Amino acid sequence: MEKLGKPVPESIQALENFLNKTMSESAGSLDFDNTEIAFRAKSDEELKKAAWLFGLMNKYWLVGIGSKLGIAAIKLHLPFIESIVKNTIFQQFCGGTTLLECQKTIDTLAQFKTATILDFGAEAKEEETDFNHTMNETIRAIEFATHNSTVPVVSSKITGMARFELLEKLSRREELTPEESEEYKNVLKRMDSVCHVANQKNMSIFFDAEESWIQNAIDDLVNMMMKRYNKEKAVVYNTFQLYRIDRLPYLLRSFDIAQKEGYVLGAKLVRGAYMDKERERAEEKGYPSPIHPTKEATDEAYNSALKFCVDNYEKMASCNATHNAQSSLLLARLIKERGIPKDHPHLVFCQLYGMSDNITFNLAAAGYNVAKYVPYGPVREVVPYLIRRAQENSSITGDMSREYGLVLREMKRRGLS
Repeated sequence: MEKLGKPVPESIQALENFLNKTMSESAGSLDFDNTEIAFRAKSDEELKKAAWLFGLMNKYWLVGIGSKLGIAAIKLHLPFIESIVKNTIFQQFCGGTTLLECQKTIDTLAQFKTATILDFGAEAKEEETDFNHTMNETIRAIEFATHNSTVPVVSSKITGMARFELLEKLSRREELTPEESEEYKNVLKRMDSVCHVANQKNMSIFFDAEESWIQNAIDDLVNMMMKRYNKEKAVVYNTFQLYRIDRLPYLLRSFDIAQKEGYVLGAKLVRGAYMDKERERAEEKGYPSPIHPTKEATDEAYNSALKFCVDNYEKMASCNATHNAQSSLLLARLIKERGIPKDHPHLVFCQLYGMSDNITFNLAAAGYNVAKYVPYGPVREVVPYLIRRAQENSSITGDMSREYGLVLREMKRRGLS
């Protein structure tokens, strides 16, 4: 999911508020500024803790130092650091260390008409034993989800089940050595095992997009699974990072291929998560950046993709996985204008657990099909994910992050500040 970005100047903020209001009116009674609905699941103490945490994360220099120290401390297996992380940032952004620990989060979200998408937080593994562990944990998550009617999807990263360098070589369309061919067969077996169980259990599985230089291999693997398991419904979903220049045309091409080959395309739309890394690598290696040159171009591509998914909602399934208020209001408006049921299973909204509660819970209260993406796993496994969340909520300029501002607004409404 895309970065939230730093706050905009007051004049632009006023324009954004006006546009939000205009689109909100056309989408019904949606109001993403309603913090009472956004934070009604939080007690006063929980809200104060969130304010304290987002206040710390708002300090860019502190997040920078903390990120480096956190990685080092976790690698050194310092138990007191792990405990601190678990009781602060982990608690804000993760459902628990195990599936059973996630049950409380699942139940709380369900109380507020919000589904859960479970994600085992393993990524960037190197050993076959680790890859098999991720596969088994993903299958356990699918089986666990069958006992929870509000957990319709499990998410996974292919770098949790396949070696990065192998995916890179596959993406370059290079010939594999005999050993690599065996390794590739094992990757196929893992993915097929996961998708097979998901299909058997009437569940869906999202596969995340990753860096552009391994994405071709990911696309090939996911398309293979969609062709096998999406004959009647969207069991398997690919992820489209719309900050990439080529992804909108690729979404349209993917739909055409799915139609010709007789399967249902599953598409999770995100803006993207590797922008700085992508641009730095492109500059270093001397090829054109795959990223749109401006935020406006990314927004245009994203919203065009969203409209395409709505135009074809009977033939494909999509997830609007964004923290962007405009894109969320756009989908709500399109659903309303076209008379599509708000809870149609092919049109889902999703935000990360611990962020954009103003979008999630206001959509849920209005009757839309909305979910929270809930990572879980041992603290040391999810540290890279937690660092990304902290960086998204920090500010180079010292301005207030959007999340921090919303929490403070609700504290003021409750008379807590």
